[in-house]
Amino acid sequence: MKELVIIIRPEKLETVKSILDDAGCGGMSISNVMGCGTQRGMTEDSVNLIKGFKTTINLLPKIRVEVVVPDKKVDGIIADLRERIPTGHVGDGKLFIRNIEDAMRLRTGERGDKAL
Repeated sequence: MKELVIIIRPEKLETVKSILDDAGCGGMSISNVMGCGTQRGMTEDSVNLIKGFKTTINLLPKIRVEVVVPDKKVDGIIADLRERIPTGHVGDGKLFIRNIEDAMRLRTGERGDKAL
């Protein structure tokens, strides 16, 4: 199993939900977060204007989607995210992939992929 942590622009949330639903994901956790990447919270236009000058880091609103999926679904989800999420501008987001040793559904005690 893998945990996918997907950090995206807020306007891309419905697209991510659609991708995960199409892949048959049983559930996800979604959080509103603030952050910045290498662009330091600046938009592409402002980065070009102030290159070489020291600036303060500005945090931008992002959405964090967390989902645990069976290994066999990971490549398809990654391909769909790569195709449908980028806008071509800085700040499109990141995808982190983590190994998950085990999972258990608390209600029934089911473990592994059955718990998803």
